[in-house]
Amino acid sequence: MPFISNTPQQQEQMLAEIGLTMDELFDDVPRELMAEAFDLPRGLSEQETRNRLMELAEKNATHLTCFLGGGFYDHFIPAAVHSIVSRSEFYTAYTPYQPELSQGVLQATYEYQSMICRLTEMEVANASLYDGGTALYEAMMMALRITDRNKVIVDDSVNPIYRVMIHSYTQNLKIELEQTHCEDGLTNRDQILQIIDDKTAAVIVQNPNFFGCIDEFSDIAEAAHDKGSLLIVSSYPVSLGILKTPAAMGADIVTGEGQSLGIPMSFGGPYLGFMASAKQYVRKMPGRIAGETLDMSGQKAYVLTLQTREQHIRRDKATSNICSNEALCALTALVYLSLLGTQGLRETAQLCADKAKYAYKRLTAIPGVEPHFRGKWFFNEFVLDLPYEAADVIARLIEKRFAAGFPLGRYYDGMENSILISVTEKRTKQEIGMLAEALESVL
Repeated sequence: MPFISNTPQQQEQMLAEIGLTMDELFDDVPRELMAEAFDLPRGLSEQETRNRLMELAEKNATHLTCFLGGGFYDHFIPAAVHSIVSRSEFYTAYTPYQPELSQGVLQATYEYQSMICRLTEMEVANASLYDGGTALYEAMMMALRITDRNKVIVDDSVNPIYRVMIHSYTQNLKIELEQTHCEDGLTNRDQILQIIDDKTAAVIVQNPNFFGCIDEFSDIAEAAHDKGSLLIVSSYPVSLGILKTPAAMGADIVTGEGQSLGIPMSFGGPYLGFMASAKQYVRKMPGRIAGETLDMSGQKAYVLTLQTREQHIRRDKATSNICSNEALCALTALVYLSLLGTQGLRETAQLCADKAKYAYKRLTAIPGVEPHFRGKWFFNEFVLDLPYEAADVIARLIEKRFAAGFPLGRYYDGMENSILISVTEKRTKQEIGMLAEALESVL
């Protein structure tokens, strides 16, 4: 049809061409679902559209100084990251099934997996999952397949958002989830060792945990392996620049949220779940795995080595139907890690830890502010007790242009006055001092 706009006259001409009235055109749509009117505003010019979109985008900018963490962190992102990943050849529509056409993307995927293996000291990694929470769920399901058991132990120091996701995914499955209660900020070893048995598929822990406390799980790993169970560790990747790796603690599967590796916070996504494991479990791993091989000419080439979705292998051998293309987020993490390098990541992690320690001392010097967990090592997050409900204090600090932290009473009974505060390398000494002054004035 040669019509571009939608004036009433042109609408009548189009309807006449197909021999229908407007009512007949929408006759199959139930009356109750019909719009009452199509009174749309007039079209905008390019300049007007650009101005309007910029006005709307500005509403997404809070301009708050961020001390909020809980799994998602305001790290500095080098300009080169955006410059590289914004190249048009990386904006692929979907997963590169045809290796002969996709060598660049497949090589980047392979190198991303290699980076995750080096970071965690595990043997194999897949080509990414949705986010840290779904990655942890997938690791749990992987453990069930490996052990052919249905009992899972998870400590409540694991991110509560992740635990909600696990419960949501498994509520209709025959899985026995047992939750242990952390003791003074650390994983409850006594409780885990008491309930772990030969029916346990996996023990799920986190380091640093949701409270920011640093733990060591070698003893839990040994106990789990003695019972034929697996240890799953959820990790904060930046912390691995200076902390003991999950592999060194005896972890069998490692997952985490990759947002801190060069991905903006973006009001909730898209984010990046990473997963790595021991090589012996690779055939039970969900998602895709890119591998390096040789072509017919003996030249190095990259392919999708393993895909365990049901459309690729026999249905009863399939793992997860994870299929969203997270390649661009994985590429972002790869570029970020490549730019920082080993020493850069170590320095970034050390800055986070040092600045958090300074903030801890500065804030606990305020009358009425007390540390919730005394004598515990933390990475870049810590819990403070306030004299009033944390949610109310946080709301008042927002008025002073601070996203001051996470109110723990939302997920933990008896912690209504407790706040989780995060500090990254972006936070300056001046910003920490201004937060302390603002908090003191609010209290």
